[in-house]
Amino acid sequence: MISRARSEQLFAEALKYIPGGVNSPVRAFRAVGGQPFFVNRAKGAHVWDVDGNELIDYVGTWGPAILGHAHPKIIKAVQQAAEQGTSFGIPNPHEVTMAKLICELVPNVEKVRMTNSGTEACMSAIRLARGFTKRDKIIKFDGCYHGHADSLLVKAGSGALTFGHPDSAGVPASFTQHTIVVPYNDPEALRAAFAANSGQVAGVIIEPVAGNAGLYVPKPGYLEFLREITAANGALLIFDEVMTGFRLAAGGAQQRFGIKPDLSCFGKIIGGGLPVGAFGGRADIMDYLAPLGPVYQAGTLSGNPVAMAAGIAALEELKATNAFDLLEKLGAQLESGLRDAAKSASVPVTFNRCGSMFCGYFTDQPVHNLADAMKSDRERFKKYFHGMLDAGVYLAPSQFEAGFISAAHSTEDIDRTVAAAAKVMKSL
Repeated sequence: MISRARSEQLFAEALKYIPGGVNSPVRAFRAVGGQPFFVNRAKGAHVWDVDGNELIDYVGTWGPAILGHAHPKIIKAVQQAAEQGTSFGIPNPHEVTMAKLICELVPNVEKVRMTNSGTEACMSAIRLARGFTKRDKIIKFDGCYHGHADSLLVKAGSGALTFGHPDSAGVPASFTQHTIVVPYNDPEALRAAFAANSGQVAGVIIEPVAGNAGLYVPKPGYLEFLREITAANGALLIFDEVMTGFRLAAGGAQQRFGIKPDLSCFGKIIGGGLPVGAFGGRADIMDYLAPLGPVYQAGTLSGNPVAMAAGIAALEELKATNAFDLLEKLGAQLESGLRDAAKSASVPVTFNRCGSMFCGYFTDQPVHNLADAMKSDRERFKKYFHGMLDAGVYLAPSQFEAGFISAAHSTEDIDRTVAAAAKVMKSL
């Protein structure tokens, strides 16, 4: 029996001072039962909890740890930057370097503005789209999560979906009256939404690969259709690449699929593990931002020098090592192994993967959108999650979250994961 006595003590104490004992609902174990564990060390593809238990980690800080935890070049960059001061509130050279890197790696981004989180990036991009087009309505897709800004908490994914409350309390109905929600991968529903709101839609925001209701990918031609219909209706196409940016390719999902959005939102990897966000796009749109234009957006800690230094180190290392070939290879190895494990155990599993992002749904039906994902067997997932945890493999504590592979994962890590899955699935 694995001991997590120290984690249990910490959680009991956390419950006294922190709502639910966690600082982000997605970290809670409400969806799978039991209690979250506490980590005090991470290196490469592994984490160690406060009781000394070692785990192969497929959460990876929910995406940023694409190079693995505590990468030496990122740690060195953070140390050097911190020695010069942790924050200035004044422009610093790291901001310019980061902006140039993003524009270089993502050809569809001509100018970029830094923020402090992915939520802030998406919120700001939508405000900019409305200001630029002088329209009010936004179309989003059910199961896609774009942060916890009020107007976007409508049929959201991530923690909101896990807890069965897609709409948050505390959000007035008037705040969401201009948000239209349609199913992912359903062209006819989007056509109908545009027809019913002719000349009123400022933009369409989408996770090009949806990673907040598990993982489902766009059907062939779907992203091309989004590009065409938004352009035809004078609306902006906004890619939320907070998860997929710099992970599915050096230029994100838009490079992988060859699509040119008008605006893009980023986060996670560009902070090297520190809090950060950014949004960028066409120069004529971005120049609508203050101080040049009428759309206001600001942030005291935006472009924080330590976060910028960490993100620069991460992006430069990705460029130098071309890690994406390795990530694709590891992803294929994991997918093949888990498919075989499920088949051998006669357990129905639909495995979706795009590059180094993945999700296994306990269903025998394909998963293309939220409605499909909701058909998965969550009780079976609970047993699987705890079985894998006891075997030393940490997956996200919800059926409705994506998993992440890092360049620090080894083929041995993948083999151990598959072996654990094969054993656990036979017990389901």
